[in-house]
Amino acid sequence: MPGRMMCFRLLLSLLALNSLPLYGQIEVTDDLGNPVSLREPAQRIVSLSPHITETLFAVGAGAKIVATVQFSNYPEAASSIPVIGSFSEIAYESLLSFDPDLVIVWASGNGEEIIARIRSLGLNVYLDEPRQIEDVARSIRRFGTLTGNSPIAEETAQNFLDRLARLRARETYDEPIRVFYEVWNEPLTTLNGEHLVSDIIRLCGGENIFSAAIPLAPVISTESVLVADPQLIVVSGMDEERPEWLDEWQQWPGLSAAEYDQLHFIPPDLLQRSAPRIIQGAEMLCEFIDQARTATEASNEGR
Repeated sequence: MPGRMMCFRLLLSLLALNSLPLYGQIEVTDDLGNPVSLREPAQRIVSLSPHITETLFAVGAGAKIVATVQFSNYPEAASSIPVIGSFSEIAYESLLSFDPDLVIVWASGNGEEIIARIRSLGLNVYLDEPRQIEDVARSIRRFGTLTGNSPIAEETAQNFLDRLARLRARETYDEPIRVFYEVWNEPLTTLNGEHLVSDIIRLCGGENIFSAAIPLAPVISTESVLVADPQLIVVSGMDEERPEWLDEWQQWPGLSAAEYDQLHFIPPDLLQRSAPRIIQGAEMLCEFIDQARTATEASNEGR
């Protein structure tokens, strides 16, 4: 009888173990179509972009980031994470010293050379490359899967998509507003139609006047802006302050955006970082495009 009781208790223990939520092999596909496999949720993550760091915090995995790169400053807790370089230059010995079980890379920002070097070190790599605004929700969910934080990630992604749906439900128009998005003034730099910012411009009822440019971030001339005659100019800059060079466009009175007083600023962290806060930047851009449309219509009626 004691032997049978022992076997019975052992069987109950095994059944109890089988009922526990065990993590099996984690299998995801990154944004460039590469399979990524982890034996368990990542516990030691290196993030190679500020937007990746921000998204990891948004899914509740900020404490798992052991190293990151310059300008990873949101939320505030991210500023205390060790920095191992910039988006274009990584200290590989430092990276290895943190013994990461996952390195999340910004594909276009970090570049092929950095990606190849990290892979040559035998590390698990996930390539993140949102190009459309919905892709941000996809990144949120995948980061949740990779870190074992799917419930938080799903809630965050759904909140993001709900706000996006409200933007899509706005009134649509046949004629888009011509938009010039200025990344920097010297050299005069913008973004082409493949960039996520252009997807947001289209979402809001605008048209990027440099959508056909070949580089992702082309350097252009003042003359080319004047010829395209945007009805709205939006600039980014370096931080939360409106750059003084935005007002330089007022010296061109024949420029529609200057004539209609449609020169606006959106902090770059809200529109150029492919993280959850980009929906806030999208809401601001949609409001500016609506204002430009109203100003344009009022000007046309007055002629």
